[in-house]
Amino acid sequence: MVSVSCRSTVLTRLALLGLVCLYGGAVSAQPYTFQGQATPEPAKPAAGVTDGFAKQEDILRFINDYRENKQPERVPAAVKAMVRTGVIKDPEKSGVYTGFIAGVIGENQVKAPELITDMFPMPPVQQVVLIKAIVFSGLPDWKALLEQFVERMPARKVLIRKYLYGDGKTLGELGMDDPFVIDAHWGYYFATGAWEPGIRIISALAWAEEKDDVEKLTIGSMAKWTFASNAARDKNLLDLAKVQMNHQEENVRRQLRDVIQAAELYEIGKLREDALKRIDELRARGPQSARDWSKYGSYGTTALAVGCVVASALGQAALGIPCVVGGALSTAAVKYLGPDTGSQLGR
Repeated sequence: MVSVSCRSTVLTRLALLGLVCLYGGAVSAQPYTFQGQATPEPAKPAAGVTDGFAKQEDILRFINDYRENKQPERVPAAVKAMVRTGVIKDPEKSGVYTGFIAGVIGENQVKAPELITDMFPMPPVQQVVLIKAIVFSGLPDWKALLEQFVERMPARKVLIRKYLYGDGKTLGELGMDDPFVIDAHWGYYFATGAWEPGIRIISALAWAEEKDDVEKLTIGSMAKWTFASNAARDKNLLDLAKVQMNHQEENVRRQLRDVIQAAELYEIGKLREDALKRIDELRARGPQSARDWSKYGSYGTTALAVGCVVASALGQAALGIPCVVGGALSTAAVKYLGPDTGSQLGR
């Protein structure tokens, strides 16, 4: 298996070709597993693990199946496995897991204190994921719930104060132009099956025809592709897309038509190719405004710094997990650089 840095512009193309970007920050060049192909040998369970979450695939399977078979009592063990396997070692790349935990907490208001208590002990870095999950839960008394665990997380008191007394935002208050936020909405959907997070993801489809901002075009294109990928396997999402055809603006409806057709015909690859074409064109020719007003001259070089654009393989096809577990945007970022900086990458 070949690993390469997740910071290369080329990863946008790799991502859309169906390669997996592990949450640890490296891309594994492992393609989809199609029927008739040899499947990779499963990883051996960690010694002494008895909670059913020996490896990352077990966690992903649990997340994928959860909304059809909700077992909140198993979530603390799943969270401990997330810590143990390292999938939430970087909170900024853990939007899916953050949203999933948030959804479970939000749907179990009475049990929430007990569930959270059972997630401890937890290292200080991973506590960031838990704090955000409580904030993102949507519970009306999330502040009171968070206050109950201040003493359990002394290293995170500054962050906790930001949410309790500062300008920290809930999930619904965050803009959809942040890939982490889209991932968190996917995680919340996987936990609940609720339409609300899906509707917010749909709102980002308007950017799939963006002509000036590569970051928004990338986010909109990925939201479109991942929604179609998941809707092809999830009738609830497909039904949501059809209902939203009656409630969205025309620019979003245009994208929803493509999503619905791709999901029903199982022709997801076409969306991927279209996204690549649009992104490559904007990167090569520059913003529409720059093309319309050529007198402005050079508009600079656009570089994509991608943390984990998609998680679409990792055996999900063989496991029956949606090929895009968790929305697949994870920490994509765009940095506009000056004309003299060449292909230098951010982050």
